[in-house]
Amino acid sequence: MTTINYDEKGKIFTDIVPKEPVKAKIQTTSHYLEGEIHIRPESRLKDELDVDEPFLAVTNVSVFASNKKLLFRTKFIAVRREQVVWVSTFKDLETEDGRVE
Repeated sequence: MTTINYDEKGKIFTDIVPKEPVKAKIQTTSHYLEGEIHIRPESRLKDELDVDEPFLAVTNVSVFASNKKLLFRTKFIAVRREQVVWVSTFKDLETEDGRVE
């Protein structure tokens, strides 16, 4: 349940934190994932990765085995941050010939 509080001037405070989805590729110690990491509008991907929480929330995820075979898709998965090897956004990736994916 969302808590809504008001100050004496009528300003609204809620527990809801607005975030924007960013399409990302994530390599863990055992799997490869493609999905969305949700980032606060004023933050960077690195800021979200540095949050002191044990799990990273990823939505609309495709999970692949080490041989790149699709294992499953899910709307949500929590990835243990200590298992993450690297992360990149789709917009930052380039192909071998220099094209951005």
